[in-house]
Amino acid sequence: MFKTIRTLGISSDVAYTLGFLSVLGSIFIWYSQGGTKEGAEKAGGERFGIFVGLWAPTFFAIGNGIAALKDGE
Repeated sequence: MFKTIRTLGISSDVAYTLGFLSVLGSIFIWYSQGGTKEGAEKAGGERFGIFVGLWAPTFFAIGNGIAALKDGE
């Protein structure tokens, strides 16, 4: 799987950057959609922010997998 991702031109740096952007996006979504509201509106924004934040470990794991490949692979 990691070989395929790398042949598409995605480096480990891209995956790490996507992970960090996911964290920042999660904070932004939480604040803009749920952090300052009350009731059901707040809960929906918080859940969506958490959902986006959960992408970060996946991107970091993909980055580690791509980085672990040798240049010849």
